[in-house]
Amino acid sequence: MSQQARITSVDALDAFRASLVIFVTKAREAVDTSRDRVRRTRNWLQHEQRMHWEGEIRRRQRQLDQAVQDFYSARLTKLTGAIAIREAAVRKAKAAVEEAQTKLRNVKKWSQNFDATADPLVKKLDGFRDYLDQEMPDAITFLYRAREILDAYTERNAPVEKPAPAAADAQPASQPEPGVTP
Repeated sequence: MSQQARITSVDALDAFRASLVIFVTKAREAVDTSRDRVRRTRNWLQHEQRMHWEGEIRRRQRQLDQAVQDFYSARLTKLTGAIAIREAAVRKAKAAVEEAQTKLRNVKKWSQNFDATADPLVKKLDGFRDYLDQEMPDAITFLYRAREILDAYTERNAPVEKPAPAAADAQPASQPEPGVTP
């Protein structure tokens, strides 16, 4: 077994190190984007959606009140065709109010459960971000140093070439030396 390593190229280390740098950059962006989306979703759920459905309940309640008032007006005037239409409008408005109330209850329930559901996942993201920030720079540095060590090793163990003979020492074999007859 040979005691000498046979290193033919260290370009693979450089390529891997470059790919690792790109990966770390993209992974950091992805983690930051994910954390931002969690924050925006929390805000959307706890503030925007709650306010939206509270407003919808008020708007739909006004529509229901108007439909009930129109229904009673139609009953007082004894318009049989209008009574059936107004009664259907009241049922539709009541269903719309109930739907908005159900949606608001769901939003409140989701708001209460959001942190309990999202926080463990966000903690995992934070752990991954810490890994990217603390461990990956060390790995990139290790690959750079490994390249330097391998370069130094290959230079040290490179075969030494013999210097070419000087022009004065070398004479062509086809020409005879002066004073010598062939």
